[in-house]
Amino acid sequence: MTTMTEASVREFKMPDVGEGLTEAEILKWYVQVGDTVTDGQVVCEVETAKAAVELPIPYDGVVRELRFPEGTTVDVGTSIIAVDVSGGAAPEETPAAPVQEEAKPAAPARTPVLVGYGVSTAATKRRPRKGAEIPAQEASAAVQAELNGHAPEPVVKSRPLAKPPVRKLAKDLGVDLATVTPSGPDGVITREDVHAAVAPAPVQAQPQASERVAPPTPSLPVADSTRETRIPVKGVRKATAAAMVGSAFTAPHVTEFVTVDVTRTMKLVEELKQDRELQGLRVNPLLLIAKALLVAIKRNPDINASWDEAAQEIVLKHYVNLGIAAATPRGLIVPNIRDAHAKTLPQLAESLGELVSTAREGKTSPAAMQGGTVTITNVGVFGIDTGTPILNPGESAILAVGTIKLQPWVHKGKVKPRQVTTLALSFDHRLVDGELGSKVLADVAAILEQPKRLITWG
Repeated sequence: MTTMTEASVREFKMPDVGEGLTEAEILKWYVQVGDTVTDGQVVCEVETAKAAVELPIPYDGVVRELRFPEGTTVDVGTSIIAVDVSGGAAPEETPAAPVQEEAKPAAPARTPVLVGYGVSTAATKRRPRKGAEIPAQEASAAVQAELNGHAPEPVVKSRPLAKPPVRKLAKDLGVDLATVTPSGPDGVITREDVHAAVAPAPVQAQPQASERVAPPTPSLPVADSTRETRIPVKGVRKATAAAMVGSAFTAPHVTEFVTVDVTRTMKLVEELKQDRELQGLRVNPLLLIAKALLVAIKRNPDINASWDEAAQEIVLKHYVNLGIAAATPRGLIVPNIRDAHAKTLPQLAESLGELVSTAREGKTSPAAMQGGTVTITNVGVFGIDTGTPILNPGESAILAVGTIKLQPWVHKGKVKPRQVTTLALSFDHRLVDGELGSKVLADVAAILEQPKRLITWG
């Protein structure tokens, strides 16, 4: 049988896929024990505090062990997968040795392996599980130790066996798997075992009057999963929450509003969709709103800055990394378009399309969400008129765009139905005063009302 030596095993450790991140959650394994992997092959997907990232293995070999099941949060630098790089065959592919003598006892049957536990080739003796009987030799040794006046050695308990979905269920219900009695094959804890652990205990018979019963100890109420669902705050949601709290209570926010007739902008959008240079690109109102904001920043460059608390300085940025807030199943993320100020309209449309598609697929990299200078959040896609957005940390302004809808509007002295929207600009009042913030918002509104200003002002 092929054996695995320490020299032939490579441990792949959880890398720091961002800047200074300390942990990541294993979302999905793409390989199993016994699979052959090659250099550069993606073996798992992890979620950090900033994004979901696929991890490639850096060498060839055979997977010997997955250290953690899906749903586990692992510290950076911890080994997550063991790979045998000696070129040996997987354990499952090695045929069992034939029995030499009839009198020789048959080898024990192979124990099913759960993902995340692997197979130990160093020893065949299994550690006793919780609820399993102590072997007679260990029991007699314990009795003999007591007779000799020595304390018996404690029996080491192994980690309860359960599949990842069952572990998640137990975590959601607040059940310690070590207290659950397994009913599955080979001592595996099932979903029914977890539900039974949270079920109310049967009512005991009332004691006789002559019996002295100690007053019952009050127990903590068990959460009813049919009435409440608890979702752990981690990954992107945890990072977003911390960032928003820090921003809201650090930077003094001011929000200004303006309602504008964007009928001409909507007509221009339809015309641009027919333009040959923009065929196949993402052309929508957000594209022209982004371009309008970039022109307004060019006319009022002091808005594109950040506050350095440690140095007590205002840092003016001579570039614009335009953030676009995107709602994803894992939470709100804000990737940005690098050097958006230098892009033509077709280039901006291409970058915007790539940004949105990548965010929806959950493939946005941590690097794409760093270094933003100004952000746009489009709450109008949800049918909302506007809002008071909170600044991203390190940025000085964020523009909220409301829904665009037909409204009665005075146009050329008459009330007519026009396409109207409301814009809201939040800014850091430490470095942006009311005059500067008002100028930027007014410029954006003026461009959207008369989009030809993109040519004259841009």
